[in-house]
Amino acid sequence: MGYMRLFFPAAILALLSGCSSTSGPAELTTFEPSIKLREIWNVSVGSAKNYVFQPVVVNESVYAASAGGNVVRIDDGVKKWSVDTKTKLSAGVGANGDVAVVVSEKGEAIALDAKTGSERWRVNVGAEVLAPPAVGGGVVVLRASDHRLLGLEIKNGQQRWLYQRNMPPLALRSHSSALIVDNQVALVGFPGGKLVAINLEHGGNLWELSVSKPRGANELERVSDVAGVPVLGRSEVCAVTYQGRAACFDFTNGNTLWTRDFSSYVGMDRDTRFAVLVDERDSVQALDVYSGITVWRQDAMPRRRLTRPRIIGDYIVLGDGEGYVHALGRENGAFAARDRADRSAILADPQPLGNGFVVQSVGGDVVAYEMRH
Repeated sequence: MGYMRLFFPAAILALLSGCSSTSGPAELTTFEPSIKLREIWNVSVGSAKNYVFQPVVVNESVYAASAGGNVVRIDDGVKKWSVDTKTKLSAGVGANGDVAVVVSEKGEAIALDAKTGSERWRVNVGAEVLAPPAVGGGVVVLRASDHRLLGLEIKNGQQRWLYQRNMPPLALRSHSSALIVDNQVALVGFPGGKLVAINLEHGGNLWELSVSKPRGANELERVSDVAGVPVLGRSEVCAVTYQGRAACFDFTNGNTLWTRDFSSYVGMDRDTRFAVLVDERDSVQALDVYSGITVWRQDAMPRRRLTRPRIIGDYIVLGDGEGYVHALGRENGAFAARDRADRSAILADPQPLGNGFVVQSVGGDVVAYEMRH
């Protein structure tokens, strides 16, 4: 059987869970806000169309892109620069303060000067890329849609290394990037429940952990891909899979700290107390980060197509498929605030910015919020 990509995780969810594909999102519950979400700026960059465009924050500057080819740097709500790459793009921006990198539908990686927006280089990598590039350690790491990893020289785009592995017959169509650690290692989740550390210098496999193992009577039931980017603690790395498990490991020796049966296709976040996850039914759960025991769960948003949760200060921030942003109390999961950033869906992860966060909608609005008591 040839390698296939499953384009719509929500469709897989409906098949596997028996949910009706015609069920609409749950109605929003009413509550008394305990904080204020104040919109501090809103900048339009252009539609994401059929892709997921993830903004990135570097030194309080926000870099964002659109499917039409526009790339912008936003400082305090003002476009510092805006560049038309004159090609259609397929993923958000990767940046490190020196360069901002995007990838075109044709498989061109395009590096722009982060300060001026001027083009530094443009190379064809011969691959479809749906995840934002990861930039660090002198390398631009691209994750192709067939899950190959390409390491490009940050100075000129020349390929430094290629990492590829055998893949299961079916896999989710992922827009999750690599996580670069200490400018030396890229942590990447793969289909089949594998979490891999890649050496940025030469692309070699440093270690590999099994977050979960595929199980089921057929290939569809055996889809068990790592969802979202891995998350790090002081000496722990945690990840969650679709139709599998959530797990935390000691990355100094690879020992498993805890595992839980879980299924997510957006991923997780963690801090020193909690690992926060969204399951396939849009239930938000906080687990004790050292034991994996559930501390609280928020079940009031089924079918709202929640984003990956982000822990920002004392709150959990998520976007949803109707353009709302939600803030939940970190300690108990209670609703703290809500606002509608746009009429179109928010699919990309919220990104921390100052004492708040920034989101990008499918319609192309990049909206920054601060959280006030």
